[in-house]
Amino acid sequence: MNSRTSCSIPVALTTFLPAIVALTASAAAIGEDWSAFRGPHGNGVSDAVRVPVEWSADNNVAWKSPLPGRSNGSPVVSGNRILLTSATDEGHKRNLHCFDTSDGHSLWVRTAEFDKTMPTHETNQYGGSTPATNGQYVLVWHGSAGLFCFDLDGQELWKQDLGEFRHQWGYGTSPVIHGDRVILHTGPGKRVFVAAFRLKDGQPLWKAEEPVDGDGDYNSAKKYMGSWSTPVIVSADGRDIAVCSLATRVNGYDVETGDIVWTCDGLSGDRGDLAYTSPVIAGDICVSMGGFKGPAVAFRMGGSGNITAERRLWREDHNNPQRIGSGVFVGGHIYMANAGANTIECIEPETGKALWQERSPGAAHWGSLVLADGRLYTTDQEGTTVVFRPTPEKLDVLAVNRLNSPGNSTPAVADHTIFIRTFESLYCIREQ
Repeated sequence: MNSRTSCSIPVALTTFLPAIVALTASAAAIGEDWSAFRGPHGNGVSDAVRVPVEWSADNNVAWKSPLPGRSNGSPVVSGNRILLTSATDEGHKRNLHCFDTSDGHSLWVRTAEFDKTMPTHETNQYGGSTPATNGQYVLVWHGSAGLFCFDLDGQELWKQDLGEFRHQWGYGTSPVIHGDRVILHTGPGKRVFVAAFRLKDGQPLWKAEEPVDGDGDYNSAKKYMGSWSTPVIVSADGRDIAVCSLATRVNGYDVETGDIVWTCDGLSGDRGDLAYTSPVIAGDICVSMGGFKGPAVAFRMGGSGNITAERRLWREDHNNPQRIGSGVFVGGHIYMANAGANTIECIEPETGKALWQERSPGAAHWGSLVLADGRLYTTDQEGTTVVFRPTPEKLDVLAVNRLNSPGNSTPAVADHTIFIRTFESLYCIREQ
């Protein structure tokens, strides 16, 4: 690989708790920040209040900043800074942008230049990964161009060349900061592994390789395969576990050692071995959704080794929608906004039963759900955000907000504000 970085100043098993818990100083710094993919806990839940419910292209938009190129990575927020990725020059330049939250002006851009042309899908233009920050360090994975760490002023602190990752649909997982380390699920393709690196200097701590049955694009049965799932951290019985949906199974990795604590099978389906969403943690239950209308599975976390037979609660492999964005667990139920059939649904985690599944007022949903101020937000591929109340009774829509600007990303919520990234622009939604 040949990559280089350039800088430009623009003109009891008793309790399972989703946690991306930084060390003491970092936790204080995060506060209401939306610091990683799907927020500070990786579960789509924000503690922000007085969040806007209604807006449009010309109402409650505090500012809008232009973005270069189409990318699917989502914004994150740290204090007065917003960070997101983009890719330009047909993926040969992979960028990390920093904007000011007050007015959207660009603070800095850091570019990793990569001289090879890598395969990807037209809907996933290289900048598919979301940065992560703890208020001091900023981590960004640029796929084959490497894993990079910066400070909030844009100074490069370290980088790791992890080799090339080739898949016909590109890459899209995001780094997770946990205490003194960063966890990364790499792939998809022939090379797939989960690894940890020391946060302060990038020193590799452990690496757990995942067997790949096939050539990386297709399994041995010549069906699609790959995982684009970002891990979620849970705590149980005195240790932290990184839960990751892989192409065929869900693994729980000891965050300290990289050992696989347990694994649950069931994500292989008739159409292939695919996982797009992150796991949804519902108390001690983990629910993982397969991609391309593939299987969904749920199991009680715990035990050791292969826990499929003893702890799996259900597996649903019929009439599933296309699931790309991840769900939210609230009030005892899981809510999903789906790509296929443009539906929103409410699911019982214990049984997998859909209490309701209704057509969305918007288009297909690629971004993940967000819970803020007691309401659920989902932004579709046309830039329309549907706001609805979490209830097991029905789809209770509160607002349908149209920006008329397409995108595939997940909103970020911080300090009474919603930040929405579309293909062309970064929007700041704030009560005016």
